[in-house]
Amino acid sequence: MGKKLYERVAAFKDADAIKAKGIYPYFRPIESAQDTEVVIDGKNVLMFGSNSYLGLTNHPKIKEASKAAVDKYGTGCAGSRFLNGTLDIHLELEERLARYVNKEAAVLFSTGFQVNLGVISCLLDRNDYLILDESNHASIIDGSRLSFSRTLKYDHNNMDDLRSKLSRLPADAAKLIVVDGIFSMEGDLVKLPELVELSEEFGVNIMIDDAHSLGVIGHQGAGTASHFNLEKEVDLIMGTFSKSLASLGGFVAGTKPTIEFIKHRARSLMFSASMPPASVASVLAALDIIESEPERIEKLWQNTRYATAQLRDAGFDIGNSESPILPIYIRDNDKTFRLTNILHNNGVFVNPVVSPAVASEDSLIRFSLMATHTFSQIDEAVGKIIEAYKAVNSDPVNVAI
Repeated sequence: MGKKLYERVAAFKDADAIKAKGIYPYFRPIESAQDTEVVIDGKNVLMFGSNSYLGLTNHPKIKEASKAAVDKYGTGCAGSRFLNGTLDIHLELEERLARYVNKEAAVLFSTGFQVNLGVISCLLDRNDYLILDESNHASIIDGSRLSFSRTLKYDHNNMDDLRSKLSRLPADAAKLIVVDGIFSMEGDLVKLPELVELSEEFGVNIMIDDAHSLGVIGHQGAGTASHFNLEKEVDLIMGTFSKSLASLGGFVAGTKPTIEFIKHRARSLMFSASMPPASVASVLAALDIIESEPERIEKLWQNTRYATAQLRDAGFDIGNSESPILPIYIRDNDKTFRLTNILHNNGVFVNPVVSPAVASEDSLIRFSLMATHTFSQIDEAVGKIIEAYKAVNSDPVNVAI
């Protein structure tokens, strides 16, 4: 490594400053399955920082399916989907997902991040336009950076600002709006009906990122377009398997010609190893459970409504969340780190979200629900959050970041 790069990495002290205060909240090693309670340092900790919305990551049927896939196919595919890495179960899952989200075809990627990198970067050319909500996931932002198109951002969920942006674009250019269905930090839903109206007025295509929507909203958890009954109006639906679907990987679904184009142009698909068999089998099993046990989604929403009421009654600002993602706004980086640490020591795992992920004045604790949480677990967690919040606000500590 050259001298300049060594100097640059040596100058990185952000994490050290937090570690020195004993409140570093990242890379916490978990010694058990991802469940409503996990084991950390030999102690049970309530998990309210997981994306396993339906609580399926430790389901015996999914584990059995994963083991059976390893027995039949081995542990990996040793190549990309484009060449030697396509298995029959890849095709089975693609067909299943296309039906699930009511599209003609789908294609699997190794991660959800790679879906957005590959799809967004391959669809548009230099004279085209990519339009993004400012609160979109980082993978969408990175996909836009790889695209040759011109990128515009509009204020979060602000349809007036979106209209203003679209009205200035050339009518004959290809235009694509890419937006989260459920926003991963704020927990609110995209205003899809209004967005569709604008897309039709200005001749724009729509791609929805359903990473946090699958298994959560829509018919049998089929996502945002299903929730609003606008499946035909949405051109592309992408989703990930690392949340409700209890696995790892991602997909995008759309018309057959569009998916065929993506399969032969998306570099993150063509030049990346394919999803391992165990992951594919896990998703198939998860879909079986979701479709046969609709009560799981209803229980998730019972928990969401219960926790939302508890937090609001306690006086917390949780913004405009409409989902199992509840942002508890602390609005100060230092206090957010301290509160996370106090909760961790008191047996509650939550995720801090600070700048640069959000502005420091918008820093928050991301409190997320699972279908398998009990009301008593929620009560315990909310009670400890109240105690920690009081402790942090009565004894502030400055932490450089």
